[in-house]
Amino acid sequence: MSGYVVWFTGLSAAGKTTIAGGVAAELEARGVVVDSLDGDVVRTRLSHGLGFSKEDRDTNIARIAWVASRIARAGGAVLVSAISPYSEARRRAREQVTQHAPFVEIYVATPLAECIRRDPKRLYERALAGEIGEMTGVSSPYEAPTAADLTLDTTDVAPADSIAAVVACLEELDLVPRSAVRRLVR
Repeated sequence: MSGYVVWFTGLSAAGKTTIAGGVAAELEARGVVVDSLDGDVVRTRLSHGLGFSKEDRDTNIARIAWVASRIARAGGAVLVSAISPYSEARRRAREQVTQHAPFVEIYVATPLAECIRRDPKRLYERALAGEIGEMTGVSSPYEAPTAADLTLDTTDVAPADSIAAVVACLEELDLVPRSAVRRLVR
C-alpha cells in the first residue's frame, strides 16, 4: 500500500496523542509501516527554539508537514498529533502532503471545558493564572476545521472507540487493509 498522512488536530488534552498511539498499534498489527509525529516531541527535536507566536506555530506545522510528506512519499503511514490551531496552516500542510500522498484530517473536537478538566500537564491551569501566554483556547485562538474527514468528541467516549472510528475511516478510504478481527487495545 502507498503512504498517507493522518493529521490529528484539536486542543491540548483533547486526546490526539492517545488516539494516534492506539491507531498506530492497530496499523502496525496489520503490517503497516507507521511513524508518529507528535507536536510535543517535534518541538523538542525539529522545532526546538520556536515559540508560540502565530508565525512560530505556522513554521512548526510547515516543518511537520514537510517531514510527513517525505515519509508518506516513501510509503509510510504518518500519524501527526499537533494542535495546529490555524486553518490556513492546516490547509498548507494538506497541500504539501497531497503532492505525494493522501491526507486525512481528524478533528478531535473535545470541548475546552473537558480539556481543562483533564489538563494532564496543568497547562490550562497555568494559562488561566496568567503564567503562560499564547495558550490555544485560552489566550490564543483555535480555528476549528470545517470539513475534517472525521470529527471526534472524546468527552464521553472510550479511547478504544475513538481509535476504532479512525481505523474504520481509514478502511473506508481504502488506506489500510480491512481486518476480520479487530485487535484494538482497550
